[in-house]
Amino acid sequence: MNQDVVDATSSGVCQTLAALASGNIGPVDVAEACLQRAHRLNPQLGAFVDLRPALVREQAQASAHRRREHILGRLDGIPIAIKDCFDIAGWPTRVGLPRAAVEMATHDAAAVTRLRAAGAVLMGKTALDEGQLGAHGQSPHYPPVRHPLRPTHTPGGSSSGAAVAVASGMALAALGADGLGSVRIPASYCGLVALKPTHGEISCVGMTPGARRLDCVGILAREVRDAAVMLQVLAGYDAEDAFSRKRRVAFALPDLEPGRLRVGLLPDLAALGVDDAMQQVFARALDTLGDLLGRCHRVDCADWDFARARRAGLLLLEAEMLHTFAADLLDVAHPVSPRFRHLLDYARGKSAADYVAADRMLDAARLKARRLFAQVDVLITPTTPSGAYPLQQAEPTNAADLTSFASLSGCPAVSIPMGMLPDGLPAGLQIVGPPGSDLRLLELAEVFAAALDATPVFPMGNDS
Repeated sequence: MNQDVVDATSSGVCQTLAALASGNIGPVDVAEACLQRAHRLNPQLGAFVDLRPALVREQAQASAHRRREHILGRLDGIPIAIKDCFDIAGWPTRVGLPRAAVEMATHDAAAVTRLRAAGAVLMGKTALDEGQLGAHGQSPHYPPVRHPLRPTHTPGGSSSGAAVAVASGMALAALGADGLGSVRIPASYCGLVALKPTHGEISCVGMTPGARRLDCVGILAREVRDAAVMLQVLAGYDAEDAFSRKRRVAFALPDLEPGRLRVGLLPDLAALGVDDAMQQVFARALDTLGDLLGRCHRVDCADWDFARARRAGLLLLEAEMLHTFAADLLDVAHPVSPRFRHLLDYARGKSAADYVAADRMLDAARLKARRLFAQVDVLITPTTPSGAYPLQQAEPTNAADLTSFASLSGCPAVSIPMGMLPDGLPAGLQIVGPPGSDLRLLELAEVFAAALDATPVFPMGNDS
């Protein structure tokens, strides 16, 4: 293989698009490079649960033909991994469950349709937590999903396989789903960029629902500019999605000026369960950003219980999943795990009043966000309270405490790499803004990422 093809798996989306445009590499070369990474690493890392090389090559060849005809989409020839909660026509959608005879999807999910229209090469379906419920990134019905830098550790979840595919060079970006932090948590653990857009910004039609008032299509990429291109392709009104946003004006312009920002910081990270190592990396990141942060304010969170809010969101997820996965729960021939059943049984034991109380936490979160962003432009936190941990270790209960606020309030949030923890694994910095500020956050994230210079070397893996 020539050097250009090897480099295809170390580049981001925009860099690869430039190489494709210059003719230095072709779509088939890029696809083959990703397929070869997958052939070598997927048996160990478990990123893909459904990978079809013949279809990948067919799509790459079609992209090569379009390039010869000069009829191109925005992502033409770019290999994209798809979390296995999105429908792809002619493929099963198993959502990490032990379904044996799954009906094939008859239509692409709306987000998949947009990727196809943009010329993306769909690499395959990626692994996730059972029923996409959790942040551990594992399903007992599938091989373990392993961190590409340290295979003894979890990559985080629930979009675990999507993150591993991007970090290890099996794909250049991925489509994930984020209910309480499911793209941001694995991005933080794996040194990636993640975007959870404003709620309703990207259609969720054809995505297996978690909790509809929380569900967001999420984006995983290696660079901020790659996430921005993905957002431009995926965003748009969908009349078939009850929560789709039909805005009368465009996105807020990306006009936040570093150095004149009003930045909100949480007053006591230790009280929120952020461990010492993560606090130290976060403090160094803030020092490095320095004057770019402008005026920093310790925001008042006395009226917001992060752990209680995360538990409320989890109850909404579990309650709605009782309906979504009703047939799976009754399938004695292919039983779900005791853990998954226990989580949903917890919701079954709650009353309608308990559900209403949890639902009202979303209203409280939206009001809290309005008050917060009247005082500051952005809220900056560590993405997670701690870093990746061994696979055999129990999932930390507070893994989504810092990510859940943006989900409950419907706000956009970006996670970028901010440095390495003492154990040599990445940590993420989260930037949250008011609804509609997606482009502003991405522009700011680009400036911060350049200053921090903490992006790992890609692709990760034992033969990189």
